Amino acid sequence: MKSPWFTLVLALQLTGALVASAAEPKLVPLFNGKDLTNFKAEGAAEFWRVERGVLIGENNAAKKGHYLWTQKSYGDFVMEFDVRWKAPTERGVDTGVEMRNPKLQLQLGVSGSLRVDMTGSFYTGGKPGYPEAGQAKDAKKLMKPEGEWNTIRIMAKGTTFTCWINGTKASEYTDAKFSGAAPLGLQIHGGVEMKCEYRNLRIADL
Repeated sequence: MKSPWFTLVLALQLTGALVASAAEPKLVPLFNGKDLTNFKAEGAAEFWRVERGVLIGENNAAKKGHYLWTQKSYGDFVMEFDVRWKAPTERGVDTGVEMRNPKLQLQLGVSGSLRVDMTGSFYTGGKPGYPEAGQAKDAKKLMKPEGEWNTIRIMAKGTTFTCWINGTKASEYTDAKFSGAAPLGLQIHGGVEMKCEYRNLRIADL
C-alpha cells in the first residue's frame, strides 16, 4: 500500500505537468514545407521559393526587396522557426519579421541603418531605430556560426514583445504604440545581395 506522502507527491507532480502543458501554447504549422499556402503569394514568386521543405528568400538581380505577408492578421501570438543565412558580401544579410500595426520588426542579421548585426533586437522605425531596452546585446553568444540553423521564438503579448534565440531569452521590449493586429511579414531588404532560409515555422494565437 502506497503511503499518503507518496500519493501527495504524485498528485503534485501531475498537477505541475498539467499546468506546464496548459501554459505552453499549441503551435501549428504556418509554413507547410511545400508551397506558400497561408501567405499572400502575389508578387512573391520572384523572391521566394520552396526547396526540400525550406522556404528560401532571395532578392532579384536589381536587388529589390520584398515582404512575404501572412494571409491572417495576428495580435497576441507566439511564433517559432529555424533560420539560417550566409552573407555573400561584407554588407551582410538583412532580414527579419514584421509584426503589429504600426509596424514593429524583429531584426535578423545586419541592420541597414547601423551596419552592425542586430539579430534579436526590435526595430521601431523611429529614432532611435533600435531602442536600447529592446536590444539583444548577447545575441552573438547565443547564435550558432553563420550558415547553421538557429531557432528563434517571438512572443507578442499585450504591449510586450520577447525574443528567444536557441532557447535563451535574448530581448524584451514594451511599447503601447504597437497595439494593432496585422499580418506578419518575412523581409528581404532592398539594396542588399542576400539569401535567407526558413523552416519549421509554427505559430499560436494567444
